[in-house]
Amino acid sequence: MEQLRLPTPSLALLLAAVAVAATATAAQPVYEVVNNAQGTAGGNRFEESIGPDYTKQVLAEAASFIWSTFAQSAAGDRKNVDHVTVIIESMGGVAYTSNNEIHFSAEYIENFSGDVKQEFTGVLYHESTHVWQWSGQGQAPSGLIEGIADYVRLTAGYEPADGHWVKPGEGSRWDQGYDVTARFLVYLDGLRRGFVAELNRKMKDGYSDDFFKELLGKPVDQLFTEYKQAYGH
Repeated sequence: MEQLRLPTPSLALLLAAVAVAATATAAQPVYEVVNNAQGTAGGNRFEESIGPDYTKQVLAEAASFIWSTFAQSAAGDRKNVDHVTVIIESMGGVAYTSNNEIHFSAEYIENFSGDVKQEFTGVLYHESTHVWQWSGQGQAPSGLIEGIADYVRLTAGYEPADGHWVKPGEGSRWDQGYDVTARFLVYLDGLRRGFVAELNRKMKDGYSDDFFKELLGKPVDQLFTEYKQAYGH
């Protein structure tokens, strides 16, 4: 009986398979957690109340939410990030992000009086946004960068439970940053659905205040005035 011969895969097919595998890997970064504060009150509270596994879960969920917010369904639309690390360490403040590393204060974890896991999650959504957002090649106002990060935290449902964020319409400048700018961006996204995604896309190669007029037909200062008026301010 003649043996059945299966076709040998061509080199082109093999290369295509490798390319697909590489794309899949690029689409799913490696998440790592390093606790440099082990043995301290904050480091111990992190291990007991939050933990590395939950942190990695939040990083993955935050990335998916951010990609959706920025309308980046394809890996090629996103920043090329293959590794994100969260480092728990002794430091002042709350957290900061640099070179795809999120540094989180063990002292903040230690001293937070509310639901520390919920607060940690919200901060991680904010900091994860800095990993994935475009910055206008460093030209965008820092207040806008921070505002977009808080916009993500807000729309993901992780607004701080203590209610210290400003209310809609409050604030003195559109680029004041953080919660002030986040509330403004919510308003603008209501005027043009997908505005924040389009703004972030424009910020890939540079930045100009004119982006607001290009997308919404009015200068950003006029939009901020109308925003405040809409809320009686």
